[in-house]
Amino acid sequence: MATGRSTTLQDAAEIRTYKGQDRALRADRLGTAGLLLSVLAASAPLMVVAGVMPTTFGVMGVVGQPLLFVILGAVLALFSVGYAEMSRHVHNAGAFYAYIARGLGPTAGAGASILALVAYSAMQVGVYGILGFEISGLFATYLEIELAWWIPALLAVAATGALGWLKIDLNAKVLGVLLLIECALVVAFDAAALGKPGPEGLSLHAFNPETLSGAGLGTALCFCIAAFVGFEQSPVYAEETSKPHIVVSRVMFLAVGFVALFFAFSAWALTVATGPAEVVKTSAEAGPGLLFQLTEDRLGTAFTDTLHVLFVTGMFAAMLSFHNVVARYAFAMGREGLLPAAFGRTNAGTGAPGTGSLLQTVVATVVVLAFALTDDKPTGDPTAPVLHLFTWMGSVGALGVTLLMAAASFAVIAFFVRRGTAGAQIWRLIAAGAAGLALLAIAVYTVRDFGVLVGAGDGSVLSWVLPGIIGAAVVAGLLYGAVLRSRRPEVHARIGLGNEAFRLDQAAEAAPHE
Repeated sequence: MATGRSTTLQDAAEIRTYKGQDRALRADRLGTAGLLLSVLAASAPLMVVAGVMPTTFGVMGVVGQPLLFVILGAVLALFSVGYAEMSRHVHNAGAFYAYIARGLGPTAGAGASILALVAYSAMQVGVYGILGFEISGLFATYLEIELAWWIPALLAVAATGALGWLKIDLNAKVLGVLLLIECALVVAFDAAALGKPGPEGLSLHAFNPETLSGAGLGTALCFCIAAFVGFEQSPVYAEETSKPHIVVSRVMFLAVGFVALFFAFSAWALTVATGPAEVVKTSAEAGPGLLFQLTEDRLGTAFTDTLHVLFVTGMFAAMLSFHNVVARYAFAMGREGLLPAAFGRTNAGTGAPGTGSLLQTVVATVVVLAFALTDDKPTGDPTAPVLHLFTWMGSVGALGVTLLMAAASFAVIAFFVRRGTAGAQIWRLIAAGAAGLALLAIAVYTVRDFGVLVGAGDGSVLSWVLPGIIGAAVVAGLLYGAVLRSRRPEVHARIGLGNEAFRLDQAAEAAPHE
């Protein structure tokens, strides 16, 4: 039964022309380099170093952030062991929800599909807040023009939506160029920080386990998990890669290793530049401006000005990456009947999932406009889009992705047990189980400290409303799956099948004539 549910990419031409509809994504568009650049773009190195790291130091008060990246890298490497093996057996643009459906059942898959749409959409939309704020600041600083943050944010929504209609290989080139420039700038800062350290010299205190303490540890874990987001998107592009059974798993491990080492080193460079004893205080005072203050002192005004501009392009690269993922999730859901059939078709000219791209563009427009209408800037708080849109949506998305990874870990175990191959995969299943338990613990700590994460006081309604969005998505998805099982069993049976759903269509149509 398991082999009957697998699909090879050799069926793509037949599936694409079924009833004149584009039912499959274009194969062989991406190799190892293209896929690696696409998934790493979501990690947005400059956004993490300039935004996430100062927040983790200053708001959560966790000096041991470099060590956190090392620990989380190990946890996510364990997760990738089972996840990568699953990608060899299931090729589906739905990735997380498809894996969960194949392991834990179609109803669980339906819950995961809604959760994935909400989580990745939240993370993608949240970036528009910090992007609009940064561009507004550039206009004020260099052109002396007052520009409302939501104007560049909406323009970015339109540009991202337009690129979503184009070929994935073009997007990969755009993402790749921006990513390489970002990494070069961060490396230049790291070298400068080590060359001109703060008052404590080249201290390794940030790697001391004693620095992992304080009330903000759970929130710091969530923020650092968000910095890794991107590596798990590799299977989303499986149908578009050459040799997916090799390329997808290879890219996953390369991405986890790169992100863990790159961010651990850069976080350490920040502690060296300020001094471990002062990094919390300095980050709290400077906020997202910390990196730019440090580069101004070490690398000069011209470098810092360039950093500001590339900070914007890096965020745009992250938005493109998230946009592509959400569009492909919507495509996979439409192809299997979880969303209207229009979402399950690709553009005839480019092979891109155009309807899913349009959906994400509409959602982003509505959310940005909603935050613009409630912006606190007229009352004197110019950081509202960063503290609200970026922080709130990013936190919600990070929590959702953490839960998806935990569920996928347990789905891997169930999948191979059902196939009767658990014995041959025992070490992979042990790794998946350990990762799943660790990720669940991180999710629990995150929810417990959500008030700190969103900057809300004790008892604030936001402390439970925002994580409640994720809970509501899970419940709604599970209820939807239960309804499908009862009222539309043929659709319920397709969940997680991907292109194999086409075979069910053919069988259903042929049955009355047999």
